[in-house]
Amino acid sequence: MSAQAASTENDSPRRQALGLLARAPLADLAARMQRLQAVCELPAHTWLRKPQTGMVMLRARIGGNGEQFNLGEATLTRCTLRLADGTVGVGTVRGRAAQHAEYIALCDALLQRPDSAAHVNSEVLDVLASAERARHAQRAAEVAASKVDFFTLVRGSD
Repeated sequence: MSAQAASTENDSPRRQALGLLARAPLADLAARMQRLQAVCELPAHTWLRKPQTGMVMLRARIGGNGEQFNLGEATLTRCTLRLADGTVGVGTVRGRAAQHAEYIALCDALLQRPDSAAHVNSEVLDVLASAERARHAQRAAEVAASKVDFFTLVRGSD
């Protein structure tokens, strides 16, 4: 079992949903949000933290479990919003994508509400998860097609 698969099994559903939303292409997420708006009315929200872009230090470990070192920096956009009923949603995405972070925060807040969670799951998360699996399968097929098998020829006998 891969490390990613092991960590996914231990993740909370909210964390899995936030990860899926952050990995989804913005165009796909925007289309799903439009579909969600057609199915249920998206509530108004107020900003606790408007989308802001900054840098985050990426840390790694030598050999996966050795001494930590700074790998480099990455751009990150984050925001926090509150719905009229007090539900708070957070959104964080790599890169400079304020709209993407807003969509993530809105989905996060809606997932916490029983009346809208089923709509978000069916109209957004299930579709994005299926698209992600398709992208991974396509990439795996491309990699498999370029696979080179190396073998050793033995010359002579000793």
